Amino acid sequence: MSAPLGGPEPDAAVYVISVAAELTGLHPQTLRTYERLGLITPGRTGGGGRRYSAHDIDLLRLIASLTSEGIGIEGVRRILALENRVAALAARNRELTAELETARAALRAGAVARRDELPASRLPAVRPPDVGQSVVVWRRPV
Repeated sequence: MSAPLGGPEPDAAVYVISVAAELTGLHPQTLRTYERLGLITPGRTGGGGRRYSAHDIDLLRLIASLTSEGIGIEGVRRILALENRVAALAARNRELTAELETARAALRAGAVARRDELPASRLPAVRPPDVGQSVVVWRRPV
């Protein structure tokens, strides 16, 4: 997610507690309670004042929505933990997909090299897939 034109980055802690409360429709004391319960961790100024980011505001709105639907604080905590887990798994999936594409590109380069008749010791060893499985081993050129 990118910052709006001329606006702060989503993770930039820029909103004081009164502005965050107004943007979320929550009382400032409720924001302090959510912080004390570990549901949110706003940034701090050098003097200790709380500063909330756009991401924090979105999180506070989500918490307010969940609690207004009758979900207790422990339920909210669990939902947030699960959402964080899903986000982490999605990021890992993107990493693995990129790694897979790199491996596929190396295999394609090996196939091209084989056509160009490089010595066999310089080619990746590839066994054709059987029953939906494959094993790939390659050596890095020296």
